[in-house]
Amino acid sequence: MTATAPAARDRAAGPVLPRSRGELSRTVRQALTRPAGTPLPRRVTAAHADPYGDDLQLALYLCYELHYRGFAGVDPEWEWEPGLLRLRAELEERFLSALRADVGPPRKAEEALADLLVEPVDGDGPSHFLTERGELWQFREYAAQRSLYHLKEADPHAWVIPRLTGRAKAAMVAVEYDEFGAGRAERVHARLFADLMADLDLDTAYGRYVDTAGAQMLTSVNLMSLFGLHRALRGALVGHFAAVETTSSPGSRRLAQGLRRVGAGPAAVHFYAEHVEADAVHEQIVRRDVVGGLLEAEPSLDADIAFGIDATEWTENRLGNHLLTSWRDGRTSLRTPLRPAVSS
Repeated sequence: MTATAPAARDRAAGPVLPRSRGELSRTVRQALTRPAGTPLPRRVTAAHADPYGDDLQLALYLCYELHYRGFAGVDPEWEWEPGLLRLRAELEERFLSALRADVGPPRKAEEALADLLVEPVDGDGPSHFLTERGELWQFREYAAQRSLYHLKEADPHAWVIPRLTGRAKAAMVAVEYDEFGAGRAERVHARLFADLMADLDLDTAYGRYVDTAGAQMLTSVNLMSLFGLHRALRGALVGHFAAVETTSSPGSRRLAQGLRRVGAGPAAVHFYAEHVEADAVHEQIVRRDVVGGLLEAEPSLDADIAFGIDATEWTENRLGNHLLTSWRDGRTSLRTPLRPAVSS
């Protein structure tokens, strides 16, 4: 029997390439259907593209996913193909410049972290809406969108580990160890989210809902990859990690309550219930040892950490506003609606 070549095996794995949403994403998608090294059209430029629009964000997502699981039928050699990397760099510059302008002037990490600990008295985010009056179809939409992140939860943050030293590295590894199930496959957080999706009668396949997710969700998930793939942005990635861990516990408590209210299954409730206690502990470790340790070792990264926190909050608020506007109007937040859940 002839063994299957490694490249052929890689091309058979991974999710299906999503549909393009404009010239940039069409160019990247078409390139990925050809052998690695096929020249990209030189006329394609991101100079005038909407930095948060569907086209640019999907093009970036296609580039970034080559560093995760890739796509079915795509030559894995595209991951480091110089022509594609040049286009990715242009897309990133457009995205990052817009973020720096919209997030606002630099500030201290301590100030940015302090703001995360203050929840508005009249909380008005997606977790508040879903807890108080969300319907099952809205919880399903929320899970479908979030699957772009949660089915690779903790993966982008792992890239920062070799870029840290001492106390920051040790603490980061400790938190990531929990995120990856503490040595138990059935407790890996990405697996727990897949169980949640199954409880909500959603397809648990990695990348299944990219086509239906909007630019707001792509922007949120691309932010992690942008920070994670660049050593120069290691401070921003630590800031992103701090923002996620600090805000997770209260939101998870609300979502667990809301899922109980609508009669979701035990696995759906468990995912968020697990994050209530785990992330309350993680928050302290991240603030004290990951952020504190990094600032001790590299004080020059103070503003970068704050930028990571603020950029995370900015993109999450943009996504939240989109979800709430859609749901309050009684319409789907997705590009295409989900099929109805099968009644149990």
